[in-house]
Amino acid sequence: MKSAEDQLSELKRGAAEVLLESELLTKLRRGRPLRVKAGFDPTAPDLHLGHTVLINEMRRFQDFGHEVIFLIGDFTGLIGDPSGRNATRPALTPEQVQANAATYQAQIFKILDPDRTRIEFNSRWMNAMSAAGLIQLAAKHTVARMLERDDFSKRYKGGQPIAIHEFLYPLVQGYDSVMLQADVELGGTDQKFNLLVGRQLQEASGQEPQVVLTMPLLEGLDGVNKMSKSLGNYIGVTEPPDDMFGKLMSISDELMWRYFDLLSFRSNAELAALKAGVDQGGNPMEAKFELAHEITARFHGDAAAGNARENFNARSQRREIPDQVRQLYLSVDRDKIGIAALLKQCDLVASTSEASRLMRGGGVRLNTEKVLDVAASVSVPSSNLFQVGKRTFVQIELKRA
Repeated sequence: MKSAEDQLSELKRGAAEVLLESELLTKLRRGRPLRVKAGFDPTAPDLHLGHTVLINEMRRFQDFGHEVIFLIGDFTGLIGDPSGRNATRPALTPEQVQANAATYQAQIFKILDPDRTRIEFNSRWMNAMSAAGLIQLAAKHTVARMLERDDFSKRYKGGQPIAIHEFLYPLVQGYDSVMLQADVELGGTDQKFNLLVGRQLQEASGQEPQVVLTMPLLEGLDGVNKMSKSLGNYIGVTEPPDDMFGKLMSISDELMWRYFDLLSFRSNAELAALKAGVDQGGNPMEAKFELAHEITARFHGDAAAGNARENFNARSQRREIPDQVRQLYLSVDRDKIGIAALLKQCDLVASTSEASRLMRGGGVRLNTEKVLDVAASVSVPSSNLFQVGKRTFVQIELKRA
């Protein structure tokens, strides 16, 4: 096992906060395996790479010899996590929760070692809790403390309803930590309040409080918003190899390093060497190939990742896409922008009339497909590869102003 200091250095990579770092170092120095918990509500049948940020961190703990607990929130999933919500989340049926939980278990073992992973369901203890027990749990927190939470506070001030059962969510999540006697709990930055409730309830129960390690929310393909199926900027872990590889190759060079930090299992030293090579004049496309291969191989195997790279190269050569594509960044104050206007605004054409003429003649491609409709538009935010004429290629990152 690596030293506590070396473990801490690797575990902190990409993390948003460690509360408290000194406590985690103390726990690591004891030399016993830590119980590391992360909870997932099975609210959708498939995971995307954004979900795997926490699972990857669990794998790092696992590789250092610690016990990881993948907690499926089949009980909390019936409540609906209010984190980051501006309205009450619709409740799922027990049948939906169970079906989604089954797919989660199949997908997580693409990353976690099944022999060293403990799977729990929080319905095991919550279904056994009496109404009196739930009231006693609710008595351990105040409404004032709940309203300190950012999303609740905004909804309250904005006159938007907050259902009573939503207040139960952080309490139940915190109680999970008591039941599992967690040493560390992982969660996204939007989960910080819930994770700290776990510390409070453990202390109230006479346990040593868990360390809270929050990971940032992974940006999607647009490089702006968090990865989300509803925004269409996601990479699903069950997507075919060619689609997964191609999407990873489409991200910006800047976002690539963010993905390396949060998704790659390369060591800090390996990543530093890779970045130094690019900084000293190396082709960032080669680094991106390394990222795309590693992630695709994780879910589909090394051979499938190799084939996906060959297929990507064949598509690129047919369309004569250069290895290095100029990046442009543009802020737009609306949800969509016409392609003709966009090309003019980016000085890729002299006028919108010229852009329309090129489009009608098949001289404009969007993500390798011809754009023939002069009224076509693209969404904001988004990241798109444009080809204008035969030799002008540019990746345009659109952000909301």
